[in-house]
Amino acid sequence: MDDLNDDSFDDVLAAMEMPSAPKQAKIQTSTSSTSESGSNSSSSTSVAAKPPSNPYSVLVHSKQRGNPILKSILNVPLEFRDDIIPDYVVGRTSCILFLSLKYHNLNPDYICQRLKALGKLYELRVLLVQVDTPEPHNALKSLTRISLLADLTMMLAWNAEEAGKIIETYKQFEKRPPDLIMERVESNPHQKLVAALTNIKPVNKTDAVTLLQIFGNLENLINASEERLAQVMGLGPRKAKKLYKTLHEPFLSK
Repeated sequence: MDDLNDDSFDDVLAAMEMPSAPKQAKIQTSTSSTSESGSNSSSSTSVAAKPPSNPYSVLVHSKQRGNPILKSILNVPLEFRDDIIPDYVVGRTSCILFLSLKYHNLNPDYICQRLKALGKLYELRVLLVQVDTPEPHNALKSLTRISLLADLTMMLAWNAEEAGKIIETYKQFEKRPPDLIMERVESNPHQKLVAALTNIKPVNKTDAVTLLQIFGNLENLINASEERLAQVMGLGPRKAKKLYKTLHEPFLSK
């Protein structure tokens, strides 16, 4: 693709029905209108997706057979299906579309066609991009724009093995609680104090641990002079000045 900065994507996206919540894990099947409807045209009907025979399986569209990334999916079973729209279904409300940049450069409208077919289906919609071109920046810029408009989470893989592991990880974490990736709040008072001190830039965790080892508790640390703080190994005048100023600022503003 010679020019990735034209407005062809904008034209396609403008005509595309963008997803809006709530979205459901469904597939679309084309069914002919019944004689009772009095119409001979075909209509698109949304029906619930048939769950995998094994709940731990990744549903894989049959067109993905032969994709090298499948060789890297070793810890979850695969189930090939023809009745799903995305390339991979990794949860009841989660799906993945796979795209290599090399193919995207040759067929820039392909992803827009896939998104139009996907419609409003699935809550978590991942665009898994394999970066397999030497100059990916313009193409990634274009795909980022599409992802923002189409409610996609774009993930980058730099080889087939990485791409496979990303799919595998999404499936393995399907039913994991969100607190696994949330910041952990320390319950130990000492650790809480260390965490509080490291919020004072540029004090780091090593500085905080050293300060508590020398002064023993927060009261002694607050009562220490700026000169005494500067004598702590690894702290120095600049950090000591910032720490002293922060510890002696009023908690309540007038």
